[in-house]
Amino acid sequence: MLKDMIAFIGGGNMAASLIAGLLADGYDCQRLVVGDPDASKRDALAARFGVKTMGDTAEAVNGADLVVLSVKPQVARQVCQELALTLGQSRPLFVSVMAGIREQSIQEWLGGSLPLVRAMPNTPAMIQAGAIVLHATPQTSPTQRNQAETVLRSGGLTRWVGQEAQMDAVTALSGSGPAYFFLLMEVIEQAGIELGLEKENARLLTIQTALGAARMAMESDDSPHMLRERVTSPGGTTERALDVLESGGIRTLVTRAVNAACERSEELSCLLTDAP
Repeated sequence: MLKDMIAFIGGGNMAASLIAGLLADGYDCQRLVVGDPDASKRDALAARFGVKTMGDTAEAVNGADLVVLSVKPQVARQVCQELALTLGQSRPLFVSVMAGIREQSIQEWLGGSLPLVRAMPNTPAMIQAGAIVLHATPQTSPTQRNQAETVLRSGGLTRWVGQEAQMDAVTALSGSGPAYFFLLMEVIEQAGIELGLEKENARLLTIQTALGAARMAMESDDSPHMLRERVTSPGGTTERALDVLESGGIRTLVTRAVNAACERSEELSCLLTDAP
């Protein structure tokens, strides 16, 4: 893997995040290339990471062992079709981090049955703390799966799913998930301010509490249910607060929200892949 040439098509935030993670893991910057028509993005990436950059995305793919597709979904068809014209007999592994674009469409646009891994990262991948889910097409070998996972692992935790259809649920859970927690943090912070805490104290206490709870859940063998019960003393303050949340229907509300996000993901996938 450390000898592979990796081409990033699109030099946005996700590409920059993965490049930063790869370099932190010891990857040679001279084996990374970014293709993007935006000169300002190319200059910024070259200055920050020392990677090669090209304005011609098709040229950037030449000689690449692995190609990361990280362009906006709205231009995915055009970019993939342009790349197809230059691939020839080359069959690099393609890794798509384009939201909502299905594997069948990518294969059709690239003009062949190519090894392809579709990935769904979330925004914390920008600080190498993401949750990234992957799915591989049948044309992808075990070695290529490992290659893809090595690249994506530079952005955080990686998990595989067996069916592409599960990516809509992944989008609803972890793709949109950071916003759910940001909203809860926003509400708790505001409640603290209204109780008389200084704004900065309310903010930092909220963030640190969220971070601590997440770390405990990650590092413990116990379920969130068990961890919650452990900090809920009978007749105490936590029990009183949780009773209010339960009586307000928090479980039903959150379930409805995640289901709504999943449904919207399915709708957007249809719109993006059917669009001319």
